[in-house]
Amino acid sequence: MNVRIEVTYKTPKRTETIFSSDEMQAGKAILIAEDLEKTGRAKSLTFIDSYDHTWTLKELKEYMKGIQTEPHNVTVYFDGGFDRETKRSGLGCAIYYEQNGKAFRLRKNALVEQLDTNNESEYAALHLGLKELELLGVHHLPVKFIGDSQVVINQLKEEWACFDEELSKWADRVESKLKKLGIDPDYRLVSRKDNQEADQLASQALKEIEITSTSET
Repeated sequence: MNVRIEVTYKTPKRTETIFSSDEMQAGKAILIAEDLEKTGRAKSLTFIDSYDHTWTLKELKEYMKGIQTEPHNVTVYFDGGFDRETKRSGLGCAIYYEQNGKAFRLRKNALVEQLDTNNESEYAALHLGLKELELLGVHHLPVKFIGDSQVVINQLKEEWACFDEELSKWADRVESKLKKLGIDPDYRLVSRKDNQEADQLASQALKEIEITSTSET
């Protein structure tokens, strides 16, 4: 979870002002807040999340302690490939997350035959990642989704209109799953070079090489 800090700062001569920070990870915000408290000049500290909910330092610490046993700090890389000759699609996703003080990487791919375009394959790869998040038990958290498909990323960010009926159906499936899991998506568009792991998983699926693995990083 990302939050911003609002602090009422008091000078030795009792002049007061309010400062607001940029958004940052909650763990980092707690460390900064604790350091501010040591100065003795922070009259009050409030944390505000992306939903504009407010937290006290005690509440935020308790929340962070509670999620340590669940997957958090989640990032999903996804990619889909479509073979025009065989009419088959390769889907790949790599999921990075933390749990119980350790970092993990989950790799998953799939070969499917019911899709008709590369853009559908890209959407299906993202949906595959969402299904894996559901199996992991990820819920009510912000999650980064990183892909190299301008169509998928820009349509889901509502920067591009979606006129294709099939792609609209895929967008609806993605948004329905996000709503069900309570996930707040942060979509990031990257170059294919920066999405090599998911791309390789999709290519391996097209070669009928099945990958399902979780490892500590």
